[in-house]
Amino acid sequence: MNHLSYSQRLKNLDFYSNITTDELAYHLSVAPWDLYRSLTNMEPRGAYQVKEPVQAAAKDYEEKIRAKFPDSDWPQFDLLLLGMGPDGHTASLFPGHPLLDEQSVWVAAIADSPKPPPCRVTMTFPVINKARCCAFAMAGEGKADMVKRILGDGEELPSGMVQPTGGELLWILDKSAASKL
Repeated sequence: MNHLSYSQRLKNLDFYSNITTDELAYHLSVAPWDLYRSLTNMEPRGAYQVKEPVQAAAKDYEEKIRAKFPDSDWPQFDLLLLGMGPDGHTASLFPGHPLLDEQSVWVAAIADSPKPPPCRVTMTFPVINKARCCAFAMAGEGKADMVKRILGDGEELPSGMVQPTGGELLWILDKSAASKL
Protein backbone atom coordinates (compact mmCIF):
# COMPACT_ATOMS: atom_id res chain seq x y z
CA MET A 1 0.00 0.00 0.00
CA ASN A 2 1.25 3.45 -0.91
CA HIS A 3 1.39 5.67 2.21
CA LEU A 4 2.32 8.90 0.43
CA SER A 5 -0.26 11.67 0.39
CA TYR A 6 -1.95 12.45 -2.92
CA SER A 7 0.04 15.65 -3.20
CA GLN A 8 3.30 13.75 -2.67
CA ARG A 9 2.32 11.20 -5.32
CA LEU A 10 1.23 13.91 -7.76
CA LYS A 11 4.53 15.81 -7.34
CA ASN A 12 6.29 12.77 -8.81
CA LEU A 13 4.39 13.16 -12.09
CA ASP A 14 5.11 15.44 -15.01
CA PHE A 15 1.75 17.15 -15.57
CA TYR A 16 3.07 19.15 -18.48
CA SER A 17 3.04 16.00 -20.61
CA ASN A 18 -0.01 14.18 -21.94
CA ILE A 19 -0.63 11.86 -19.01
CA THR A 20 -3.18 9.12 -19.60
CA THR A 21 -5.91 8.09 -17.21
CA ASP A 22 -4.16 4.73 -16.74
CA GLU A 23 -0.89 6.45 -15.80
CA LEU A 24 -2.65 8.78 -13.35
CA ALA A 25 -4.51 5.84 -11.83
CA TYR A 26 -1.27 3.88 -11.44
CA HIS A 27 0.47 6.71 -9.60
CA LEU A 28 -2.53 7.34 -7.35
CA SER A 29 -3.02 3.61 -6.63
CA VAL A 30 -6.63 3.49 -7.82
CA ALA A 31 -8.31 1.52 -10.56
CA PRO A 32 -8.42 3.48 -13.84
CA TRP A 33 -12.13 2.80 -14.21
CA ASP A 34 -12.80 4.44 -10.83
CA LEU A 35 -11.32 7.73 -12.07
CA TYR A 36 -14.04 8.41 -14.59
CA ARG A 37 -16.89 5.95 -14.21
CA SER A 38 -20.36 7.37 -13.84
CA LEU A 39 -22.72 5.64 -11.45
CA THR A 40 -25.88 6.92 -13.05
CA ASN A 41 -27.66 6.87 -16.38
CA MET A 42 -25.66 9.49 -18.26
CA GLU A 43 -23.83 9.66 -21.55
CA PRO A 44 -20.80 11.80 -22.42
CA ARG A 45 -21.45 14.94 -24.52
CA GLY A 46 -18.91 17.45 -23.21
CA ALA A 47 -20.70 17.78 -19.89
CA TYR A 48 -22.79 14.70 -19.23
CA GLN A 49 -26.29 14.81 -20.68
CA VAL A 50 -28.83 13.29 -18.30
CA LYS A 51 -30.96 10.73 -20.17
CA GLU A 52 -33.83 10.62 -17.66
CA PRO A 53 -35.73 13.23 -15.62
CA VAL A 54 -33.06 15.19 -13.80
CA GLN A 55 -34.63 14.77 -10.33
CA ALA A 56 -34.80 10.99 -10.85
CA ALA A 57 -31.18 10.92 -12.05
CA ALA A 58 -30.00 12.84 -8.96
CA LYS A 59 -31.96 10.54 -6.64
CA ASP A 60 -30.58 7.44 -8.40
CA TYR A 61 -27.01 8.74 -8.22
CA GLU A 62 -27.33 9.59 -4.52
CA GLU A 63 -28.80 6.15 -3.75
CA LYS A 64 -25.86 4.48 -5.50
CA ILE A 65 -23.36 6.57 -3.56
CA ARG A 66 -25.19 5.87 -0.29
CA ALA A 67 -24.92 2.15 -1.02
CA LYS A 68 -21.12 2.57 -1.15
CA PHE A 69 -21.06 4.59 2.09
CA PRO A 70 -23.64 2.90 4.33
CA ASP A 71 -24.24 4.43 7.75
CA SER A 72 -22.43 7.67 6.77
CA ASP A 73 -23.78 11.15 7.35
CA TRP A 74 -21.63 12.27 4.41
CA PRO A 75 -19.49 10.16 2.06
CA GLN A 76 -15.74 10.60 2.08
CA PHE A 77 -14.17 10.05 -1.30
CA ASP A 78 -10.42 9.51 -1.49
CA LEU A 79 -10.00 11.80 -4.49
CA LEU A 80 -12.23 14.16 -6.45
CA LEU A 81 -10.63 15.37 -9.67
CA LEU A 82 -12.29 18.69 -10.52
CA GLY A 83 -12.27 21.19 -13.32
CA MET A 84 -13.20 24.85 -13.44
CA GLY A 85 -15.46 26.58 -15.94
CA PRO A 86 -14.86 30.04 -17.42
CA ASP A 87 -17.20 31.56 -14.81
CA GLY A 88 -15.45 29.82 -11.90
CA HIS A 89 -18.01 27.02 -11.59
CA THR A 90 -17.08 23.49 -10.65
CA ALA A 91 -19.12 20.28 -10.55
CA SER A 92 -22.16 22.09 -12.00
CA LEU A 93 -22.17 24.47 -9.03
CA PHE A 94 -22.51 27.89 -10.66
CA PRO A 95 -21.91 31.40 -9.29
CA GLY A 96 -25.00 32.83 -7.63
CA HIS A 97 -27.01 29.61 -7.93
CA PRO A 98 -29.07 28.43 -4.91
CA LEU A 99 -27.33 25.02 -5.01
CA LEU A 100 -24.21 26.69 -3.59
CA ASP A 101 -25.99 26.70 -0.22
CA GLU A 102 -27.47 23.19 -0.42
CA GLN A 103 -26.72 21.32 2.83
CA SER A 104 -29.31 18.54 2.96
CA VAL A 105 -28.56 16.22 0.02
CA TRP A 106 -25.46 14.53 -1.30
CA VAL A 107 -26.44 14.92 -4.94
CA ALA A 108 -28.62 17.65 -6.40
CA ALA A 109 -30.43 18.16 -9.68
CA ILE A 110 -29.96 21.37 -11.61
CA ALA A 111 -32.59 22.03 -14.26
CA ASP A 112 -31.64 25.64 -14.98
CA SER A 113 -27.93 25.50 -15.70
CA PRO A 114 -26.62 28.77 -17.14
CA LYS A 115 -24.38 26.67 -19.40
CA PRO A 116 -25.53 23.80 -21.67
CA PRO A 117 -26.72 21.23 -21.04
CA PRO A 118 -29.49 22.81 -18.93
CA CYS A 119 -30.23 19.65 -16.92
CA ARG A 120 -27.36 18.30 -14.82
CA VAL A 121 -26.61 16.31 -11.69
CA THR A 122 -23.97 17.49 -9.22
CA MET A 123 -22.46 16.56 -5.89
CA THR A 124 -23.03 19.26 -3.30
CA PHE A 125 -20.35 21.16 -1.37
CA PRO A 126 -20.76 19.10 1.84
CA VAL A 127 -19.81 16.00 -0.19
CA ILE A 128 -17.02 17.70 -2.12
CA ASN A 129 -15.50 19.28 0.98
CA LYS A 130 -15.54 15.97 2.87
CA ALA A 131 -13.14 14.36 0.35
CA ARG A 132 -9.67 13.36 1.48
CA CYS A 133 -8.24 15.14 -1.55
CA CYS A 134 -9.74 17.56 -4.07
CA ALA A 135 -7.56 18.25 -7.08
CA PHE A 136 -8.16 20.85 -9.77
CA ALA A 137 -6.31 20.14 -12.99
CA MET A 138 -6.24 22.73 -15.74
CA ALA A 139 -4.11 24.08 -18.52
CA GLY A 140 -4.01 27.00 -20.88
CA GLU A 141 -4.06 30.79 -20.96
CA GLY A 142 -7.87 30.70 -21.03
CA LYS A 143 -7.85 29.67 -17.36
CA ALA A 144 -5.35 32.30 -16.19
CA ASP A 145 -7.76 35.15 -15.38
CA MET A 146 -10.10 32.93 -13.37
CA VAL A 147 -7.19 31.25 -11.56
CA LYS A 148 -5.95 34.71 -10.56
CA ARG A 149 -9.42 35.79 -9.40
CA ILE A 150 -9.76 32.72 -7.18
CA LEU A 151 -6.22 31.99 -5.98
CA GLY A 152 -4.65 35.43 -6.27
CA ASP A 153 -7.51 37.76 -5.35
CA GLY A 154 -9.53 35.38 -3.16
CA GLU A 155 -12.77 36.08 -5.01
CA GLU A 156 -15.55 33.86 -3.69
CA LEU A 157 -16.53 31.78 -6.67
CA PRO A 158 -17.61 28.12 -6.59
CA SER A 159 -14.16 26.73 -7.42
CA GLY A 160 -12.75 28.75 -4.52
CA MET A 161 -15.40 27.28 -2.21
CA VAL A 162 -13.79 23.85 -2.51
CA GLN A 163 -12.03 23.57 0.84
CA PRO A 164 -11.75 20.00 2.13
CA THR A 165 -12.38 20.10 5.88
CA GLY A 166 -10.01 17.26 6.72
CA GLY A 167 -8.11 16.73 3.52
CA GLU A 168 -5.87 18.21 0.88
CA LEU A 169 -6.63 20.73 -1.86
CA LEU A 170 -4.40 20.69 -4.93
CA TRP A 171 -4.33 23.02 -7.91
CA ILE A 172 -2.41 21.45 -10.79
CA LEU A 173 -1.72 24.20 -13.32
CA ASP A 174 0.49 24.47 -16.33
CA LYS A 175 2.60 27.62 -16.80
CA SER A 176 -0.07 29.31 -18.92
CA ALA A 177 -2.90 28.75 -16.45
CA ALA A 178 -0.68 30.04 -13.62
CA SER A 179 0.74 32.96 -15.62
CA LYS A 180 -1.21 35.71 -13.82
CA LEU A 181 -0.48 34.59 -10.26
